[in-house]
Amino acid sequence: MSLKEQLLADLKTAMKEKDVVRKDTVQLVRSGILQIEKDNKIELDDDGVIDVVNKQLKSRRDSLPDYIKADREDLIEKLNQEIEILLGYLPEQLTDEQIQMIVEEAIQETGAASIKEMGKVMAVVSPKVKGRADNKIVGGLVKKMLQGNQ
Repeated sequence: MSLKEQLLADLKTAMKEKDVVRKDTVQLVRSGILQIEKDNKIELDDDGVIDVVNKQLKSRRDSLPDYIKADREDLIEKLNQEIEILLGYLPEQLTDEQIQMIVEEAIQETGAASIKEMGKVMAVVSPKVKGRADNKIVGGLVKKMLQGNQ
């Protein structure tokens, strides 16, 4: 079953069970998919759907500090539920150790020795971790390791 079919099935289930948070989250993902498909006149495959889910996930993670700062417990709980739902559509997430190994390999492969070469390393790392790790975490780790090399 493709990811788009899974989203449709989950939407139907959420509507039957009156699970408002899941229904709203899935609808936002599906509308993002539809928007990209109409704008670019293409049919998204699972990788494209994963990109949309990642974009939604990033949006929610970026909003979380604002809700915490505003002390909005009700919205924080809803946001955490949405994050959990979205993570369910992504491939299994990499552990910190796995990410570190990938970054170390990329640094060796590119021969990067300074922070100025972070782009080279990220170009090698990004396809390997796509959809399986937060780019903020990966970028921070690359930066830390390259600064340690100096």
